[in-house]
Amino acid sequence: MTRTPETPLPSPQERRRLREAQSLSQADVAAAVGVTRATVRSWENGRTTPRGTTRDAYARLLTGAEEVTPRQETPAPALVGAATGPVRTPPDRAEPTPEPPSETPPAPELAPQPEPALGRDPALGPKPELGPDAELEPLSPSLTPDQAFDALYAFCAPALVRQTYLLTGRRELARESVERAFQLAWHRWPEVAMDRDPAGWVRATAYEFALSPWHRLRPRHRNPEPPPAAPADRALLDVLLQLPPVYRRTLLLYDGVGLNLPETAAETEASTPAAANRLLHAREAVATRLPELAEPKELHRRLAEVASAERLRAAKPTTVRWGGEQRARHWTRAAIAFTVVLIGATTLTLRTAPDHYEPPLAPGATVHGVPPRVAPGPLSAEELALRAKLKGEMVSGPERLVPEAG
Repeated sequence: MTRTPETPLPSPQERRRLREAQSLSQADVAAAVGVTRATVRSWENGRTTPRGTTRDAYARLLTGAEEVTPRQETPAPALVGAATGPVRTPPDRAEPTPEPPSETPPAPELAPQPEPALGRDPALGPKPELGPDAELEPLSPSLTPDQAFDALYAFCAPALVRQTYLLTGRRELARESVERAFQLAWHRWPEVAMDRDPAGWVRATAYEFALSPWHRLRPRHRNPEPPPAAPADRALLDVLLQLPPVYRRTLLLYDGVGLNLPETAAETEASTPAAANRLLHAREAVATRLPELAEPKELHRRLAEVASAERLRAAKPTTVRWGGEQRARHWTRAAIAFTVVLIGATTLTLRTAPDHYEPPLAPGATVHGVPPRVAPGPLSAEELALRAKLKGEMVSGPERLVPEAG
């Protein structure tokens, strides 16, 4: 049987450009095609590709063959009233039945992550841009780089320190990880400022530094820090620290911070099924040791309580920026010094190294058949007396050797 060729699609970058050219958001495309907003984001990132009828509808929408009315922003129904109509008018056709996304759906056993009542947890701080339908607004162009960095630091650092503490169980390492992440962000500020999720960039960097296995070689990290005072908090932290690092990170991102499954998989650099499997195993391990935390909402609440019980204060943004600049100067000077030493050693080697080939000397060999030369040895007493007598005679020789007239 001959397979029907699939509808051609533009490149991921071109998909995003075509969507923005029609003044459509990812939520508009998701509602028109019948998928989730995270699926549309993964299509534009090139991580997945639509298939079947979803692919055809997505291709028609990008080419403009199917018109979509952009969703109009309206006040929240809680402020306007229960009689408020829908946010956007559906297209001129019956709303399609949502089809399963192209990638493997998450396991049905996973309960949806709890959403904070005010959109931001006071301890872990799942911020509005971490939700499935919201993004961090770009920083105002009127701000200077220092002001924009300070605003990002004030927005993310307090909650990020508490998250990193749950990830490592060490207070000093949590503060150091967040400071190093923001120092790297300041060093690469143009790149971070233009990123679509600066908070996620800093969070991923802090998590990577906190979970580095090289910390175990540092002397001050060989001894454990004092555990939390409350027995319940201590038990939960012990369970978390016994999980593998990737499981611990997945559990914290999904049940603590509040990311959805595709975003958790993207930040942990894993596929969606792998992230779901890690999350299920982590929840099972926690529920085995602490049965009262089998419910995701209760686990989220307890994570927030453990994080907020510790007095973890982040440094001031000016201190972090100054420390990053000092670290950059230090490494720059070290690199220059190393380069100078390397150049000097190379020059000295070139000046002292031989410039032509010198054959090695053959080892000595014993010569047979030739009598060795006898060197004169020390004189005896008689020979010394004879030499003295000969030296005392006249120059012409002894008298008995000189002829005399008769």
